[in-house]
Formats: sequence, C-alpha cells, structure tokens
Amino acid sequence: MRRVFLKLCGLAGLGLAMPFRFSNLLRAESKDNGYEGPFYVVLNASGGWDTTYLMDPKGIDGINRLFEAGDIQTRGNHKFAPTEKHKSGGMSNEEFYANFGDELLVLNGLDYSVNNHSPGARYMATGKLNSLAYPTFAALVAACQGPTCPLSFLTFGNYSATGNLVAMSRVPYLPSLKKLANADAIEGNERSPYHDRFALDRIERALLTEHEATAADPRLPRVERAENMLYAAQVNSKALECIAPHIPSSIPKERLAQQVEITLASFKAGVCVSANLTIGQFDSHANNDRDQMLLIPEFLAGIAYLMRRAEELKIRDQLVVILQSEMGRTPTYNNNNNNNGNGKDHWSVGSIMFLGKGIKGDRVIGATDEKQFQVAVDPQTLACEKEKGIRVRPEHIHTALREFAGIADHEYSKKFPLGVPDKDKLKGLWG
Repeated sequence: MRRVFLKLCGLAGLGLAMPFRFSNLLRAESKDNGYEGPFYVVLNASGGWDTTYLMDPKGIDGINRLFEAGDIQTRGNHKFAPTEKHKSGGMSNEEFYANFGDELLVLNGLDYSVNNHSPGARYMATGKLNSLAYPTFAALVAACQGPTCPLSFLTFGNYSATGNLVAMSRVPYLPSLKKLANADAIEGNERSPYHDRFALDRIERALLTEHEATAADPRLPRVERAENMLYAAQVNSKALECIAPHIPSSIPKERLAQQVEITLASFKAGVCVSANLTIGQFDSHANNDRDQMLLIPEFLAGIAYLMRRAEELKIRDQLVVILQSEMGRTPTYNNNNNNNGNGKDHWSVGSIMFLGKGIKGDRVIGATDEKQFQVAVDPQTLACEKEKGIRVRPEHIHTALREFAGIADHEYSKKFPLGVPDKDKLKGLWG
C-alpha cells in the first residue's frame, strides 16, 4: 500500500516534504488542522512581459503602437495601459485595476541586470544572480514555516530551486492530486480502499511502534534514510486525505486556473505553504502587440480566478501574492526583416507587483523615464531620487520579502545571505 503511494508520488513528479533533520519531520504535527497560513503564491509571466502594456504605460516615442499618452488610464495612484479594446479574451487592465487596484502594490523600474532568460528567472526567483545553490523565495518560506507539510512547496514550472531545504512537489493535474489524496485506495477511488479503516489504524499504530523502537538503533545513513522515507510516506499519506474534500468536481480549461485549483486545495487542507505558478510564451520577439495582448489578459484573469476561489474557500485573507517576470521588453520594436519589425527583444528593466495579507495597496513605487530606463529610488523614503538613490534589484526585493515573512533571521535564510546593507534596505515597502 505504501509502495503504491510512493509510486504515485513518482508518477506525479511529487517529492515528499523531507527537511534536513528527519527526526524533526517525524514528530507529531504542531496543529491538528495543519498549516493555517499565510500562504504564498508566486505567479510568473515566463518569457518577459511588456510592462508598458500593463503597469508602466508610456504611449510615447513609438514605445508601443496600441495607445497614445492621452489614452493612459488611472485608478487611484495607479496608471495603466488601456487594453479593453485590444484583448480577445481574459481580463483587461481596466477591469483588473477596478477589482484589485486598492490592494495592489506596484514597483516599477526594477533592474534585472541581465537580458537572458535563465539567469533572469533565477535572479527574480532567488534574489541571487551569481549562484545556482540559492533557493527560491517560495521554497525558502516553505522550508522555514512548514517543513513537515506533505506538499510544502508546490511548483508548476519556471525556476524552482530549493537549496536542498525542502522537497519540490509537482502535481501537474487535478486527477493526479485526487490519486494522491486517496493514496490508500485503488486508482484514487475512495470507494475502493485497499484496507478497511480499522485495519489501517492498526497498521499505523504498528508502524509507529516499530519506528519508535528502532529510532535510536545505530544504522547506516542510507538505511536510516530509507526507513524514514517509508515512515514519512505513512504519515503523509494520511495527511493528504484531507485534500480530497477541496478538489473541484470539474476541471477548468484555463492554464492558470488548473494550477490555482491544485494550489488552493492544498492550502485549504493545510498541507502546503507556498506555490510557484507560471504561464509562458511572453517572449514576443516576432509579434509583440499580438502576443502580449493574448497573454497579459490571460495572466490577469488567472490572478482574478485565484482571488475569487480563495474567497470561496475562505482563505483569501491569508494569501500573499507576488506577480513577476524575468525581464521586460525593449522600448523600441526590433528591425528583424523576418518579422517585419513587429517584435520586441529583451530589456533588463521591468516591474513587479504584490497584493494580499499585510500589503498596503493603491501604491506605486519607483519609475522608468520616458525612454524606459530605470529611475533610482531612495531606500529610506521610497521616493524617486535620480542623484542619490539606489538601483532597486531583486536582492532588495527578496531581502524585504524575507523580513515581511518573518524569516530573515531563520537559520535557512542566514545560510543564503543576500548581502544588502542596512542603508540600502527598502524601508516601509509593505506600508
């Protein structure tokens, strides 16, 4: 039975949530209901979004071709590109800001420092450009706040390094999640269990007794790890049962919506701390306007779906949401004859957005100038300061995120320092 569960984990690309110290994992959970929040969601617009078609509009000097400066919309302190007339599906900027502008924090003029996808995605995910060892923020916060959760860190793609702090769990489809939630049943069918409940209870007590009796015995590391993995499968198998009531009966068609349902069911069940969601194809070298107007509305609709379903599950007030991409698009269209100059190439300046628990919204920090170059920011006041400000980079964001999540002084965070001096830390970023 347990071997079937482990096999299902492998088929779904699922790793058991095993921290460094197995003894810590095998202790009883501190809360009967599992992890109760905050829950962290990172949504990645993979490939490089065009920020001038979203939160940093220009409408000047040929930076875009769909609107002019006089068409730029405002909502509170936000300025955004008008997209209602140009989208073919999804959610327009107008609707997105009407629904979420009051709780949205935008930082413009983020210096990605590189123009290549792989290092850019790594830098945005971890806050460290020159290392392959650093964990993503989502993995780090999962390791610090819920290392014993069976699906502590969920990821659906993009850069997902864990720093060997926590397992990377992949559950690509809702049917896969259902099988995991009913691992003690044939093909995940709760009506066809391998054993009756009374038999399962006796098996679990016997395994616990055996594990406690042998825990102190000297064993080779490989044997000890194998035995601990087997016992963890028992613990996690039972814990995953609580996901089943939160799995929707119908599967949504949209890419992000499917990822959202898996994520929120795991959050609601208390078996997950963070999730890394992603949709790709933003790399619009050939036809920027068409591609961005397909993808940005889809991305925004996915965010709206996330917030709506979280509200229905009564966990919206525990969500922390980060919206990012690994690069922006150039302020000019390219000159490639193969695509008639309709595409935009990589640009190392962009934006990032946040909303959710503990984040003061209706705020815009930083800026780019009329040529889409970064404007420096005073880290103490967060005001634009061209002469004496700093170039805000991912390490500044991640330092602030670690402080926001209360993990800056955790041993795992200290193992992966970001090196931002106190004078350069973004004071009051979250309001």
